[in-house]
Amino acid sequence: MIKRINKLQIELPMPKSPDPNGAAAVQELLGGKFGEMSTLNNYMFQSFNFRNKKKLKPFYDLVASITAEEFGHVELVTNTINLMLKGVTYPANPNAAPLRNTKDLRNTHHYIVNAQTGMPADSMGRAWTGDNVFNSGNLVLDLLHNFFLECGARTHKMRVYEMTDNPVAREMIGYLLVRGGVHVVAYAKALEIATGVDITKMVPVPSLENRAFETTRKFEAEGVHRKLYTFSENDYKDVALIWKGSHPEDGGKLEVIQGTPEGGPIPDLEDLPEEFAPGISPDDFMEIAKRLQRSAGI
Repeated sequence: MIKRINKLQIELPMPKSPDPNGAAAVQELLGGKFGEMSTLNNYMFQSFNFRNKKKLKPFYDLVASITAEEFGHVELVTNTINLMLKGVTYPANPNAAPLRNTKDLRNTHHYIVNAQTGMPADSMGRAWTGDNVFNSGNLVLDLLHNFFLECGARTHKMRVYEMTDNPVAREMIGYLLVRGGVHVVAYAKALEIATGVDITKMVPVPSLENRAFETTRKFEAEGVHRKLYTFSENDYKDVALIWKGSHPEDGGKLEVIQGTPEGGPIPDLEDLPEEFAPGISPDDFMEIAKRLQRSAGI
């Protein structure tokens, strides 16, 4: 089971202006082949289907812990897209065509299908598919795939970072570059223990340190790149048998955190009358409040 906490893994800055085409590019980091939907579902099914969980517990604990973190990454990227789409349209009579400017934007699905929010699709609007899940049942092969998946995800984040200077997108990407770097090193260390091959000598892939990106620096200064979270108060402790020693890039001591990051608030999206969302008028809200009070016996 995954315990859900009503926070994002970090606080996102509020945008000063909309960036709809930037949001379309960020969609790749959500629903692309190497996006957070893929990392979540790859590790989730590998952890569900893991064989010999007791004998190979440190490896199971690693995949299970990262699964929980990836759920939060999906949430973080989705909220980034939501904030980047804030203010694209305006309330008006339907006959005034208040969505008129969206027909020339890159992703019209954002306005026709989703009421200006993130969707499980890539930057070209293709829906995410379960075909992106790799779960061979062979531990070494799955770990090797996960290392490759995280390196591919890192590459795409770096490219999207270079596509937009939007502060919301860059804050999110900076954090995920650091956290993705943790996963790359973690899977490399797991492979070294399982096979004896020092995969950590291959990192970083691409061969550019995170600190080259401005928004990663504060997270690395806080040591976020050396922390692996269990996302559980009591379970998955044996991940410490893998996540130990020093970081291959800066030599800092690796640390297992039993629990979750401190996190930040989840944005509360405002009404979009022109999108009929959420479709609850002030009068409707008062009626709903009365019904809730009655059901509570107030």
